Amino acid sequence: MPEVSSQPYPVARTSFHTVHADGVDVFYREAGRADAPVVLLLHGFPSSSHMYRELIPRLASRYRVIAPDLPGFGFTVVPEARNYAYTFDSLAKTIGAFVDALKLTKYAIYVFDYGAPVGFRLAVAHPERITGIISQNGNAYEEGLSDAWNPIQKYWQAPTAENRAALEQFLTLDATRWQYTHGVANPEQVAPESYTLDAALLERPGIKEIQLDIFLNYASNVALYPTFQKYFRDSQPPLLAIWGKNDPFFLPAGAEAYRRDIPKATVTLLDTGHFALETHVDEIATAIFNLLQ
Repeated sequence: MPEVSSQPYPVARTSFHTVHADGVDVFYREAGRADAPVVLLLHGFPSSSHMYRELIPRLASRYRVIAPDLPGFGFTVVPEARNYAYTFDSLAKTIGAFVDALKLTKYAIYVFDYGAPVGFRLAVAHPERITGIISQNGNAYEEGLSDAWNPIQKYWQAPTAENRAALEQFLTLDATRWQYTHGVANPEQVAPESYTLDAALLERPGIKEIQLDIFLNYASNVALYPTFQKYFRDSQPPLLAIWGKNDPFFLPAGAEAYRRDIPKATVTLLDTGHFALETHVDEIATAIFNLLQ
């Protein structure tokens, strides 16, 4: 019989940390050499840094990979005395303080869903820090918004108790599972702990009210789309828009639109849904290596 090596495969180990920034205890995952180029992974709704569990060890062979949980999500803790305002400006301020606490002065950003308006605020504030952008279903153009946004847009236009209550449909286990599996050719590829963990964390006291506040404030991101687009035109960062083309919320047109402001942007459409990492992590990791080489 052939000799079997006792050495394990060289897979980077992810470590887990908490740092105090902006009065918030920010939980984050990290892997890779301390002196390697940094990739900052910013998650979206209704997930956390857990969505990057498969991507982190793949990227860590070349990069220092850091994935925080946004306030109101995952294992980040916001003290009650902080009287935190759950707006995208506040989320970006906290992640900006997190970046400063870790002394990160150059980094690429991987932005998904809510992570996009957070990351783009960081880029607008400090364009000199951004070495590249990977937008995975991270929208910055109005044509990228599907009709699935209609109930939320109705709430923006009329923030009544009735319209707020109608959005609680997005905060159930069934809705969370649907976000993960819609548009996926084989839903059995999606690990059940993904949507189950997200749904469990949404059930914590006060979290659903926080999420409804964030739904209302998402309108501030649409108002900033022209600012984000000006940053793209002025700075021309290396950009990969890699999209689950069957996403029920963010249409492929939102990916294609990046080329309008960054002509050299790479646009890749994958045959999957919103949470493309659940089914196409290897393809996405390879595309990131090609962008940031």
